Amino acid sequence: MQETITINGQQIAAGENKTVVLNSYELHTKSYIKIPVHVIRSVNPGPTIMFSAGMHGEETNGVEIIRRLVNHEEVVNLKRGTIIAIPVINIVSFLYSTRDLPDGRDLNRCFPGSKNGSLGSRIAYDLMKHIIPLIDFGVDFHTGGAKISNYPQIRCVFDFPENLSIAEKFSAPLIIDSKYREGTLRKEAAKKNKPILVFEGGESMRFDYLSINEGINGCLRLMKSHQMIAMEIPNNPHVKVIRDSWIRAKASGLFHMNANNGAHVRKDDLLGVICNPFGEIEHKILSPVDAYIVGINNQPIVNEGDALIHLGMED
Repeated sequence: MQETITINGQQIAAGENKTVVLNSYELHTKSYIKIPVHVIRSVNPGPTIMFSAGMHGEETNGVEIIRRLVNHEEVVNLKRGTIIAIPVINIVSFLYSTRDLPDGRDLNRCFPGSKNGSLGSRIAYDLMKHIIPLIDFGVDFHTGGAKISNYPQIRCVFDFPENLSIAEKFSAPLIIDSKYREGTLRKEAAKKNKPILVFEGGESMRFDYLSINEGINGCLRLMKSHQMIAMEIPNNPHVKVIRDSWIRAKASGLFHMNANNGAHVRKDDLLGVICNPFGEIEHKILSPVDAYIVGINNQPIVNEGDALIHLGMED
């Protein structure tokens, strides 16, 4: 463990709790945005874990998870190691409650970034330069997209045992085998041997307290497994999902869901129905396999081909 770590020229000594700024970015209005980073350090050596949220500006559940986490008494008085917590990575999109940056880019497709690139590319570059080299591993918090509600889940690559070990210690209800995508923080950090897992829970612009509580408890379990905190935190049963697929609408109309998010369903179970708004037709949606429901489209009006129900299979 380093006696002093440095983030963009700002030093944080062992035993110190400090909020620093990742960097400052100029907007077209000549105003500046800053990305605050909470650093909590014990005097005793241990792992350095990053908890980050707000990669997309409308994903509020992760922001709330980290807000509560950095104010948790056990975390504030860390027994060993270091926590680097970034409640809102994408400050400018958070201001407008949008997923994308003002130029239409998805920040989580801008990695590894560039010092002289677009706003998203600069933010990605600063994360890769100032934060990723300091950490041992991390968890990045997300939610479902517009009107998509994800059951609390953590995503990692099962082919890498270290990824799976971190996921099991976090122990979200669902652990999903999820391959890397180009341009993401997770993939670029993996190239530097810094495992980043993705937690998904709830939907955008809506607090989901089950997901918030699962996210906080997962972080606490992860820290306890490394003796960073000493509190009692109950174990959580989890299911490993090795493949997944979406059920899509075979007709347009009003979508009614009959099963609960997170439920285990059997093949041919009735999951929902699509009704013609004028009352003439009803299409039943049956489960094609034994599976867990890992995500639901909450939009009441759907068109043929829309993704409705996300299923995850154990084998």
